[in-house]
Amino acid sequence: MTQRLPVFEHHTVLTYWPSTPRTRRERTTEAMFPLRIPLLAVLINIALCQYDYYDYQPSNALGPSGPHCNQECECPVNFPSAMYCDSRNLKFVPVVPSGIKYLYLQNNQIEEIKAGVFDNVTDVLRWLVLDNNQITSGKIAKGTIDKLTALEKLFFSYNNLTEPVIPPSKSLDELKIMHNKLSKFPSGLLNDKENLTSVNLQFNQLTSESIAGAFKGPKKLLSLDVSHNKLKKLPAGVPSSLEILYADYNDIDSVGAGYLNKLPALQYLRISHNKLVDSGLPAGVFNVTSLVELDLSFNKLQSVPEINEQLEQLYLQANEINKIDLASFCKFIGPVSYSHLKHLRLDANNVTYSNMPPDYRNCLRVASDIMFE
Repeated sequence: MTQRLPVFEHHTVLTYWPSTPRTRRERTTEAMFPLRIPLLAVLINIALCQYDYYDYQPSNALGPSGPHCNQECECPVNFPSAMYCDSRNLKFVPVVPSGIKYLYLQNNQIEEIKAGVFDNVTDVLRWLVLDNNQITSGKIAKGTIDKLTALEKLFFSYNNLTEPVIPPSKSLDELKIMHNKLSKFPSGLLNDKENLTSVNLQFNQLTSESIAGAFKGPKKLLSLDVSHNKLKKLPAGVPSSLEILYADYNDIDSVGAGYLNKLPALQYLRISHNKLVDSGLPAGVFNVTSLVELDLSFNKLQSVPEINEQLEQLYLQANEINKIDLASFCKFIGPVSYSHLKHLRLDANNVTYSNMPPDYRNCLRVASDIMFE
């Protein structure tokens, strides 16, 4: 048995907007960063993530505040449809004046949302950002979020919600409720969300049973992230439109036969840091033509699963792999029959280059990076 070396995570920067499907040639910009990230990479990452995942421009860059703004906030004259109430130690959501479409309330100490605060903007508010507060589900009054009929984006991460908060708006296209205490997501909540393309629910307490049927409704859903929960299997009933599915850091030990056949558009699948074993993977379960990236790292696999020749990125580091079968990558080898893998990670397993089959160079002829250590 070979000695296990320290294994590094991979980091992928996606040049991808879920609302604009891309061709295979327009996909990811891949950056392989070890945990010892160079200082320059750290600085770049900080700069890119400074305002998290929404297009946020500080109010002081947009001119002085207008006369009709709530006194607790700022409504720049150069952007009068936005109200900036972020990072002001607020304990409550202030009353929103008419005409406001973009409301920033992140980084406060808000504990509740009182009735009436959105009465002036029920049919015009498009963005509502409530990240990094202390809001609980029981402190959201009726007649607030449940009256917002034009909302397009709801960001509710880093709070204390135990149940999802879903506005009635059919225009909702992005929902982020990360880093909360969600233990359930009842089916039917998203049934009329015909424009919803992205859902992020990572870092909650969701189980497979608690999300059963939750994502059947939105027929245009492109991206679903349920990482860092308590799932024992991949989400059931997700729409066939899905292109990105992340389920890292759960308790998944198997993938149902034919699961990916129901997702013909799926390009990116990540199931790293789970409990996958060989017996839990039916033959050919990952052999689908749509996949571009497959991450099965940090599991308990002992062999390389069968993949499709169109796959470009395969991450298998930190498993228990002790053999490599060329048939896992190529069924046939010829002038036009070969694997399109570009990156293959096998480090922190029980194999080395000496375990590669003799004809692997013909099969993996376009692989620019095969990592064993």
